[in-house]
Amino acid sequence: MPDIINTEQAHAWNGREGAHWARTQDRWNAVNEGFNEPLLDAAGVTDGHRTLDVGCGAGQTTRLAARRAPRGSALGLDLSGPMLAEARDRAAAEGVGNVAFTQGDAQAYPFRAAGFDAAISRYGVMFFSDPEAAFGNIGRALRSGGRLAFVCPAEPSLNGWVTAMTALRGILPVGDFGTPGLPGMFSLSSPDRIRAVLASAGFAAPAVDPVDVYGAWGDGAEDAAEFLLGTGPGRHAMDQVGTAAQQRARRALTDHLRDHEAADGTVLLRSASWLVTAERP
Repeated sequence: MPDIINTEQAHAWNGREGAHWARTQDRWNAVNEGFNEPLLDAAGVTDGHRTLDVGCGAGQTTRLAARRAPRGSALGLDLSGPMLAEARDRAAAEGVGNVAFTQGDAQAYPFRAAGFDAAISRYGVMFFSDPEAAFGNIGRALRSGGRLAFVCPAEPSLNGWVTAMTALRGILPVGDFGTPGLPGMFSLSSPDRIRAVLASAGFAAPAVDPVDVYGAWGDGAEDAAEFLLGTGPGRHAMDQVGTAAQQRARRALTDHLRDHEAADGTVLLRSASWLVTAERP
């Protein structure tokens, strides 16, 4: 693997967190797949395009970009070996031949200059230690006129999974969920911060538009509660308390999520996000 600058993230995504996401990729896709079409449309991916997918995870968006460009190609880049293994297996099973995956850090990866027509990311660009440097590196990988499009979370309190987890304060040691401007899930939750980062990285005409998706978090409140408590923030909080508190947390979260069950029992939670676009001059 080429130089890794975001070493803490590399450790997490090649350890327990990466294994969890690889194992549960279909569930995470159910949460986030509502962003797929808006993202690819915003990037202008069309036939013949060469697309870079940053933080591609298990590769759903990479494969979709490749399908949009049968005479082009798509490259998925991620820090996580476990998720990339799943991405390669899924691409082979689906017969998507114009796609490839590589392990690396987008902040330092030696991309071929002007090698791509578009760069996309679905929740994969919030954790850079130096976002200006990272987006600058991504920008150099785009041809002149190439498009950048990514989805990132908006204000934490507008996201249903955050509201669900913060409802457990008093039972679990639930902290905050990141600070705008600092590495973390909500590092790019401020539109002004996004515009400043992209301008510093050399992008032109940045646009930040709200996009909300109601993702499917589980088949019933109990299932969704177990899934949420098995994610990174939930698991971290549960590991710090005893069995009795864990049981109370499961009951409380299940009760909270019952209010979000659709008619068929699917738990739907709002993901309030920004759809960001910019152009390489």
